[in-house]
Amino acid sequence: MNGIFRNIKVIAFDADDTLWDCQSHFEKVENRLYELLRPWCDEPAKELFKTESANMEDLGFGCKAFTLSVLETAMRVSRHEMPVSAIEELLMLGKGLLHLPATPLPGVEPTLKKLRTLIEESTDDGVSPVRLVCFTKGELQDQENKLKRSGLLPFFDDVEITSDKTQREFRALCEHQHIHPSELLMIGNSLKSDIAPALAIGAWGIHIPFHVTWQLEQYAVNNGVASLVEDFDHERLIKISQFSEILNYL
Repeated sequence: MNGIFRNIKVIAFDADDTLWDCQSHFEKVENRLYELLRPWCDEPAKELFKTESANMEDLGFGCKAFTLSVLETAMRVSRHEMPVSAIEELLMLGKGLLHLPATPLPGVEPTLKKLRTLIEESTDDGVSPVRLVCFTKGELQDQENKLKRSGLLPFFDDVEITSDKTQREFRALCEHQHIHPSELLMIGNSLKSDIAPALAIGAWGIHIPFHVTWQLEQYAVNNGVASLVEDFDHERLIKISQFSEILNYL
């Protein structure tokens, strides 16, 4: 490792919308829900956000939680008037998310391959100077399956899948990897889940925005009040636009 990241021992990567496109597939289901709710509601996106926010503590993240929230929103907003055929369509669209392709985004595979090569060339006496970890939140089986389908699993030394990514989970990641937070570099697309909590415990971050963002990643909800997560600068944060730019800093 060179430059400002010379003391980093673990580079952690978010998965969804960092390694592969995920939210675009979810948006297709959301847009179909909005179309079906048109006869009953002018702002269906707000209604789905309300449902997902209320369900988060019980259901967490992932395709299954999302599908349940979609179905609940459809029935609640339509006052159970939506046809069974439409409910079935939404169910099948939601189940289809369990098989989204998880095709690596441009630059991801060659960049990870280059990082892997650089680390192996720097390994001394069988001890690797840096470990690559996939650190993602969501439903365990779904995330494991996406990682396998992506073909990226061999690039990682370890994989940690958690129900959420807050300061607590980032501290746990450091404990599991036997490092101090200052030796962790987190790379991801979400300021709320990937960057802010990592910086808060003393880690470093590289932010790679994705062209679409889930509503719950745009807003922080405290005591039932949602507030927009604003962009920010930080002394331990680097902002890039392409995954391959990671190599400019490592």
